[in-house]
Amino acid sequence: MADFLVHSLKSAQIPALALICVLLIIRVASRFVHITKKAVPLPPGPDVSWFEPGPKAPLKHAEMAKTYGPVFSYKRGNQVYCIINSYKDVVEIMQKHGADLAGRPDHIAAGDFLSGSMRTLLVDAGERLRRLRRALHSQLQPTAAVQHKPIQFKCALDVILDILRDPEDHINHTKRFAASLILTMTYGKTTPTKYSDPEVVEVNMHTTRLGKVMPAGQHIVDRYPLLRHVPFVTATLRRWHEEELALFSRMVEGVRAQVRAHSAQPSFTTYLLEHQEEYGLSNDELAYLAGSMFGAGSDSTATAISFVILAAATHPEVQAEIQVQLDSIVGKDRVPTFDDEKLLPLVVAFYLETFRWRPISWGGVAHRATSDIIWNQYVIPVGTAVFGNHWAIGHDPDVFPDPDEFRPTRWLDATGKLREDISPFTYGFGRRVCIGQHVANNSVFINTALLLWAFDIREDPAAPLDTMGFTDSGTVRVLPFQVKFSSRIEHLEDIIEASKP
Repeated sequence: MADFLVHSLKSAQIPALALICVLLIIRVASRFVHITKKAVPLPPGPDVSWFEPGPKAPLKHAEMAKTYGPVFSYKRGNQVYCIINSYKDVVEIMQKHGADLAGRPDHIAAGDFLSGSMRTLLVDAGERLRRLRRALHSQLQPTAAVQHKPIQFKCALDVILDILRDPEDHINHTKRFAASLILTMTYGKTTPTKYSDPEVVEVNMHTTRLGKVMPAGQHIVDRYPLLRHVPFVTATLRRWHEEELALFSRMVEGVRAQVRAHSAQPSFTTYLLEHQEEYGLSNDELAYLAGSMFGAGSDSTATAISFVILAAATHPEVQAEIQVQLDSIVGKDRVPTFDDEKLLPLVVAFYLETFRWRPISWGGVAHRATSDIIWNQYVIPVGTAVFGNHWAIGHDPDVFPDPDEFRPTRWLDATGKLREDISPFTYGFGRRVCIGQHVANNSVFINTALLLWAFDIREDPAAPLDTMGFTDSGTVRVLPFQVKFSSRIEHLEDIIEASKP
């Protein structure tokens, strides 16, 4: 009996000793990793435990880069932020390490509560993101984007007519273009859309709400995560989510009813309903995937077109150069079309220059490092929120000499063809690049071509233009501005009407 007890005790000691050894190994390894990480420092930055860039952060970050270098870091509480301000370094880090930067930091207010963790823009790397992006890719990849050109062309023609009839409201005309296009693409809406339509107003209200809580640290629950468990702190966010989800669900149910009645027009939502099981989408995920497509595409497209108008009005000599090419290729008896695009490199260069000159997402959207990234003897540790500062990158003098000068020809090579060695990075970086970029570029191209073909756009001496007149938000919005539109084409309205498909 005594021998049995001794043997039992020895048997029990073996797992205990093994566990102790494992714990010792983990402790030693963790200390080694800690030493290693300390040996490889963070990119330099302000030596404070809590840094708050405040308003117009992209401009402040660009200024800080002059002191700390083009890649710098700082801490806000326990969160490390890394800001990349140069073209070369954003390629080296965010493009080449795209797989390690596919995550998103935890947006508690905007992502978890307001979006119910379903908004593709804010979903972290993983299986859900792969499903959502695969569904979007099916309808927005280059070969699929072609199918949207007819409606883009028609809506762009309407912009010209709208400006002819009411030039002072040009900003809302660009918004109507974007709203009409996205609602047709997403829900198959065939009736004319106005920016004042109730559903458009409601969607834009939710987009505005997102913009208010999206910036890092904007909501108290992002600064103090424990407050997520205090109901009254997140009550408004939860109510907003319920209202947004109800709208998105209502719009999907309208399409579902049309599908059952065999009267549905082809759209992204009809496609999702037909392939819901294939992509493993819940009803709420499907509603958010369709609904957030409007929020992601409408604001940015309208802003991009308004920046084209602003750039043309403030750079009449550049506008005239583009019009020489338009007159040579298109003439004045017909409208420019998508078929002319390859013959109009200056038109493409013009809108690419507006992307660089006044970036739509001027501070970028945060990526989360999913593993340590070693760069230039520094470490960007796992969990770091990494931003590509679009403003600073687009104004990097090493790649864009005289960056404050609006010069579309910088996008052309010596033979007049579009360069392929540089990018404005308008649509983000790495594996989180915007899937809708091809549709968006098509929209901006056809509007740029038509606007510069149809009108001389000039600054009104009575209303001087502020080229920095835009909101300080994630996706910027152009502030109201006044310009003069003068028709370049005889019988312009008749030609536009006759060109409608």
